[in-house]
Amino acid sequence: MQFHMISGGPKPVAPFSHAVETDGFVFVTGQMPDTPESPGVLPDGIEAQTHHVMANLKTVLAGLGLGLEHVVMARIYLTRFKQDYEAMNATYRSYFPADRLPARTCVGVTGLAYDALIEVDLVARRPD
Repeated sequence: MQFHMISGGPKPVAPFSHAVETDGFVFVTGQMPDTPESPGVLPDGIEAQTHHVMANLKTVLAGLGLGLEHVVMARIYLTRFKQDYEAMNATYRSYFPADRLPARTCVGVTGLAYDALIEVDLVARRPD
């Protein structure tokens, strides 16, 4: 098992690795909608926060020589589920080809770090 911290990656908000890898699977910790340059500073609105989360996930994956095309599962957490679900879906969908959407779970939660509107974690698989 390998525990990865990505140089230049998002600043952890708690004690965790950016990703843990075992048997070809890569488990990417949920990412927040801040940027490595401005930890804790969030953009306004679900669309902008979704873009920032996806950028952070891409940074972690790239640091491991992977990309979104290697994602097999995504979990999305929303604090304003009813209000933000549709707009988040439209933004999220733009990151994947229509015929290559990862398996996914999306849940409403009562709170996230930094009072974020969204957090997303991923499971990726290294190519054989």
